[in-house]
Amino acid sequence: VQLQASGGGLVQAGGSLRLSCVVSGRIFGVRAMGWFRQAPGKEREFVVAINWSGGSTSAADSVKGRFTISRDNSKNTVWLQMNNLKPEDTAVYYCAQGRTAVTKTLDSAYERWGQGTQVTVSS
Repeated sequence: VQLQASGGGLVQAGGSLRLSCVVSGRIFGVRAMGWFRQAPGKEREFVVAINWSGGSTSAADSVKGRFTISRDNSKNTVWLQMNNLKPEDTAVYYCAQGRTAVTKTLDSAYERWGQGTQVTVSS
């Protein structure tokens, strides 16, 4: 199973970006997916997650109302729509495949990780 994340870039504060993560393998549709991020000098942190069907999501307080996760199981793809970006959102963003079907916020609940995509928000 491989996870390929893309869509990062440089954007001004207040702007938007949409990250994509394409996942190979047959189990995509039965596992939760999540996005995490890691800023320089900081620990990796949970951003958002979505359950196997897309019917349930969770988000960190810092991104609620700005970031939205979605998925299409027919395309083995999960997206992260990021609006009203702030300089503190600058980080490498990683998609991850969960060990189970339900959303989790701990990174230990995810077993496969993408390579990361850089998001930089200028002030």
